[in-house]
Amino acid sequence: MKLTLKIWRQKNPNEKGAFVRYPVDDVDPEMSILECLDVLNETLILRGEVPVAFEHDCREGICGSCGFMINGVAHGPERATTACQLTMRHFKDGDEVVMEPWRAKAFPLVKDLVVNRRAFDHIIEAGGYVSVSTGQAPDGNTILVGKEIADQSMDAAACIGCGACVAACPNASAALFTGAKITHLGTLPQGEPERERRALSMVAQMNAETFGNCTNIGECTGACPKEIPLEVIATMNRDYVCASFSRREDLPTPVLPVATGA
Repeated sequence: MKLTLKIWRQKNPNEKGAFVRYPVDDVDPEMSILECLDVLNETLILRGEVPVAFEHDCREGICGSCGFMINGVAHGPERATTACQLTMRHFKDGDEVVMEPWRAKAFPLVKDLVVNRRAFDHIIEAGGYVSVSTGQAPDGNTILVGKEIADQSMDAAACIGCGACVAACPNASAALFTGAKITHLGTLPQGEPERERRALSMVAQMNAETFGNCTNIGECTGACPKEIPLEVIATMNRDYVCASFSRREDLPTPVLPVATGA
């Protein structure tokens, strides 16, 4: 296969960026799009040019680090597929494949296809954990969890924090990500004692990170490679409203980010 890769190149946040076209010959249809970028970068290095910067880690659809826009769609045209899982057989010989980074104020650009997703870390730090002691593993196994609750929690826990939901949302909202983390922990017995505090703290931090508001358009769940259900946003809203009435005196002050660099 012969393809043309139209890639956003930007040296740093302070310089202007632009799309650059790169013809790539002998593309194996079984390559992932990241492997295609690897081949391009090897060519660029041999020519003495700067390789394309992009994030990756596990390349197995687990870590969530490889996300960027492909032909205007987060992670590309295939549903429930991360960028590292998208193979070149989904494109035709002679196609032009456009790649650009996530576009969201809360995800400032670092270089080329790399953005800073530290805002997600701040939301997790605000309350995305269980600090109540549940004992060792055998003790935890003695807590009975119904299948319906376990399924709901595990569906939400599938979120890999890639940011596709934010990139796909017209408002750049992080409601699906935050809702998934709140639902994952809040529905389990181990997370119940901190359920109200968690909802208040994480929603407050999400609002402080310059994400947009959720208007239930649904683009987020459509672009999510793990197909996190839209219902997690309803769970988040319910927990937050209930906690706001019962714990008004405990409303948290969000920690504002101090830097947006890498």
